[in-house]
Amino acid sequence: MRKTLGWLLSLVVLIGTVGVAGSTAQAATAAGPAAATDIKDQILGIPGMSLIEEKPYPGYRFFVLNYEQPVDHRQPWKGTFKQRLTLLHKDVSRPTVFFTSGYNVNTNPRRSEPTTIVDGNQVSLEYRFFTPSRPDPANWANLDIWQAASDQHRLFTALKKTYKKNWLATGGSKGGMTATYYERFYPRDMDGIVAYVAPNDVVNKEDSAYDRFFDKVGTKECRDRLNAVQREALVRREPLEAKYAAAAAENGWTFTTVGTLDKAYEAVVLDYVWAFWQYSLLADCSSVPAAATASDQEIWDTIDAISGFSAYADQGLETYTPYYYQAGTQLGSPDIKQPHLKGLSRYGYQPPRNFVPRSIPMTFQPGAMADVDHWVRTNANQMLFVYGQNDPWGAEPFRLGYGVRDSYVMTAPGANHGANVAKLLDGERTLATAKILQWAGVAPAAALADTGKAAPLAAPDAQLDQRDLEREPQLRP
Repeated sequence: MRKTLGWLLSLVVLIGTVGVAGSTAQAATAAGPAAATDIKDQILGIPGMSLIEEKPYPGYRFFVLNYEQPVDHRQPWKGTFKQRLTLLHKDVSRPTVFFTSGYNVNTNPRRSEPTTIVDGNQVSLEYRFFTPSRPDPANWANLDIWQAASDQHRLFTALKKTYKKNWLATGGSKGGMTATYYERFYPRDMDGIVAYVAPNDVVNKEDSAYDRFFDKVGTKECRDRLNAVQREALVRREPLEAKYAAAAAENGWTFTTVGTLDKAYEAVVLDYVWAFWQYSLLADCSSVPAAATASDQEIWDTIDAISGFSAYADQGLETYTPYYYQAGTQLGSPDIKQPHLKGLSRYGYQPPRNFVPRSIPMTFQPGAMADVDHWVRTNANQMLFVYGQNDPWGAEPFRLGYGVRDSYVMTAPGANHGANVAKLLDGERTLATAKILQWAGVAPAAALADTGKAAPLAAPDAQLDQRDLEREPQLRP
C-alpha cells in the first residue's frame, strides 16, 4: 500500500470516488456491506475501544474515545492503560489523517490543515503519559519515542480495517516530531507525512544555531527592544519578584519542582525573547514597551503576556511533565547565550531536569535524535516539512539528503510557530497542496496535470479549522 502508487493510482482512486461524495446511500454502496453498520458500532467493535462521548457536528460524526494500549509494547503482558483519542468521521470512502499534537488531545471537533486539504477523516491521539492517558502506576521508562510510535501503529492497524483508503500523519511542533518518529519506526503505515515546525535537536550540546538565529531574526530595532525589556526585568528583579510573590499567593502557585520563586522568575524572563518570536510577528514589536521609560507594571505585563508567570510554578509544570521528561531523556532542549544578560542571569537556561519532579529518574540518550535525523536524511519518502522563517524552533530543522524520494522542506516567509502550507509562497503552497492530495489518493486530474491548480477540497469552516494555540514556555515546542 505504501507510497508507490503514483499518479495513475491517484486517477483511479479519483474516478472511483467521484460518485461517492453525493449521498449516504451511494457511500454505503461504494464502501461495501460494512458501511451498512453504523460507524459508531464499527468503531466500538474494535477490541479495547470504548466511547467517552459523541458530540454532534454538521457533516461529520465526532467521537471522544478510549483505546486500551499496552504499557510496554515490548512486553504487552505487563499491563495496559487507556489512551484517549478523538475521531472526526466524514466517510469511510475518504482518506484519513492521523493527527497528534504531542500533548493532550483536544476533545472539541477540530480539523488539521491536511484534513481540510484532502476533505477526509481525522484520528487525533493523546500522547502517552499526558493525563488521563497515563498508566497507573507510571513507569516513566516506558515514555519514549518508540513506545509512542507503537501506540500509533497499533491504533492505525485497528482502524485501517474500517478506514481503508490512504492515510497521512501530521502534527505541529512536538506533534510534527511525533509524526516524523512514527514514520521512522513504522515507515509502511502511512502514505505521506506532513510535519509542521518540527525541531530537530540532533546534538543536544551544540546549540549555536539558535544563537545565530537570534542575531539575525527580524530587525535590529526589534531585537534591541526585546533584549532591553528582558534585561530590565532582571535589573528590576527585586520589585518584580515581590509582585510575583503576591501573584503566587493569590493564585496558589508553589515552586517545589523548580526549587525557588527566584529560579522560576528568571526562567520566565529568559523565555521572553524566544516566546515573542515563537508566537508573535515582526509587526508586533511596536507593542513592546520601551524599557528605559516603562513602569514596573508595564514590564510585568509584557513579560506575563508573552512568557506567562504561571509557567514554572508547580501548577504550570505539572501538565507538561511528560514533555520535559522527554526533553531531558531523548528530544534534547535548546540553550542560548544571551550575552546582553551577562552579570544579571543567575541560572542561564535551565535544563529539563529542573522542571521534572526529582522522584522521576532521568538519563539522557544522545543517540535517539541522531538516529532519527540520519533516517530522515537517507530514507524520507513522501514527507513534507514546513517551517516559519521567524520561528526559533526552526533554527535546527530536519534536512533531506540524496537518498530521499518525493520529499520537501519548505519555509513560510515571516511566519512564526504557526507556519503552515497556506502561508507558503504561491509556488510552494500549490506544490505542497498537490503533493498532499496526491499522497492521500484524492488529487483531481487538474492538480495532477498542473500543481498550480491544486487547492483544498473541503470548504473552510471557521470552527473546525481554528488552531487552539496555548502559550507555551520556551523549552516546549
